[in-house]
Amino acid sequence: MAAMLTLSPDRLAAYRAETYRLHPDLKVTTRDQAVDFVDRRGFVHFWPVKGVTLPSLWAAVAGDRPVPDEHDDPGHVTWGWKDEMLGARRWYYAKVLRRKATFIALDVVPSFYALSENYGEPEQDYLLQYQEGRLTFEAKAVYETLLSEGPLDSISLRKLARLSSKESESRFNRALELLQGDFKILPTGVAQAGAWKYAFIYDLVHRFYPELPEQARQIRQAAARRRLVELYLQAVGAASEKAVTSLFGWTKGESAAAIAALTGAGVLLPGVKLEGQPGEWLALASLVG
Repeated sequence: MAAMLTLSPDRLAAYRAETYRLHPDLKVTTRDQAVDFVDRRGFVHFWPVKGVTLPSLWAAVAGDRPVPDEHDDPGHVTWGWKDEMLGARRWYYAKVLRRKATFIALDVVPSFYALSENYGEPEQDYLLQYQEGRLTFEAKAVYETLLSEGPLDSISLRKLARLSSKESESRFNRALELLQGDFKILPTGVAQAGAWKYAFIYDLVHRFYPELPEQARQIRQAAARRRLVELYLQAVGAASEKAVTSLFGWTKGESAAAIAALTGAGVLLPGVKLEGQPGEWLALASLVG
């Protein structure tokens, strides 16, 4: 019987210190470097997310430490960069992976969009989803409001969608998350609205990025999944198949097919043992040996 391939935690940590830009000499200090970081990784979370292994812009700027409550912490420069570039089309920002704030490189967005339930007729597709019970009433109301009224800040959007009662607040927020996760809407600016004088302006994805549906149409779903899994493993070095499935929200079969294709191409190695950790891991072939 062949010996199980192993990967040392120290080697994995060193690899992630580089791809996450945790070394002091790799620290992100400017907006342009932040965009470059996202472009190189393909997608990252804004903040570290508990239970999720993925690079974050916060850690690339502030280091591997918890996000503090203090508003004057220097790491919060990331918040300003995010707001300033919402409408600049230098990266894609929305609540996507695990419905948490995510930055996506523009050349990677079509792969995500190809896996969404947008089939080429964005002004009609949502109706079928609603009829089949895959879109909530609140999400339908929010989408139709933006469709008819154009970009709106969240305060106005909630009012015009007739979801402004206190009882509907959580349903409205869930609708925003659902629509962002399916690449139907995204924040494109900030308005001085509401009690805090701070509210996202939302627009329809296909209106803000009109070229995106056609770009995605040319990508097969299997190819899109392979690319996203490869980018993920290039970022984290090693992960469990369960982590892949959970991060992207796919079925086990969808994840397994993408992993099998990358294994066959010699990009990934399955069945790797991470010293001191239970179970079997997927790892970049270049990292094991």
